[in-house]
Amino acid sequence: MSELEHNLRAVQQRITDAAARAHRDANAITLVAVTKTFPVETILAAHALGIRHFGENRVEEAASKIPIVNSQIVPSPITWHMIGHLQSRKVKATLPLFDFVHSVDSVALARRLNDHAQGLGKRLPILLEVNVSGEATKYGFAPTPREPFFDAAREIASLPYLDAQGLMTIAPIVARPVEARPYFRALRELRDELRARFPERAWQHLSMGMTDDFEVAIAEGATIVRIGRAIFGERH
Repeated sequence: MSELEHNLRAVQQRITDAAARAHRDANAITLVAVTKTFPVETILAAHALGIRHFGENRVEEAASKIPIVNSQIVPSPITWHMIGHLQSRKVKATLPLFDFVHSVDSVALARRLNDHAQGLGKRLPILLEVNVSGEATKYGFAPTPREPFFDAAREIASLPYLDAQGLMTIAPIVARPVEARPYFRALRELRDELRARFPERAWQHLSMGMTDDFEVAIAEGATIVRIGRAIFGERH
């Protein structure tokens, strides 16, 4: 067994165990393998081991890898997730590459994505990024006061070429994973309020939890976990 396979199986088992402890179905949790800085060969090896969801943080890097990977897997069953901060000026380059954008952090960005998605004739699944911790170094909508956030969510949900499916956050760095739990709980509670306010939409996804804290995120309802280091090792 290769190191990559060993790491992947260990992560999958940890997801299964965390779901069982939370009395959840592990099949309802999507593992997005984060391949930032890793080459095409590593992505193809992970695909051969069964990974079908990959995440990239930077548009330029993704543009150098995604077309090559897709060309070698025909038809491509991969779903590509944009999980990093997205600048409006890079939207045009993003749309042909990615199937899912996690990091929509403003109404202006959402409008731009909608316009380019219309031009491509596609409906783009997105998540609204929320800065639950309030850290100045993080992007995302402020969760409080609630009304401005709900107003933004309403407008974004009305855009015809976007499919708003839930929320995403990045927890702060903490000494122990359990210390991240309040931030994940806060995102889940915000999502539950969204569902109550806009019941016509499922808001089914919570993208939260990375290598150091994904088990805690699963305990709080994560449906998507974004894991790189635990699978691929330290980034180059």
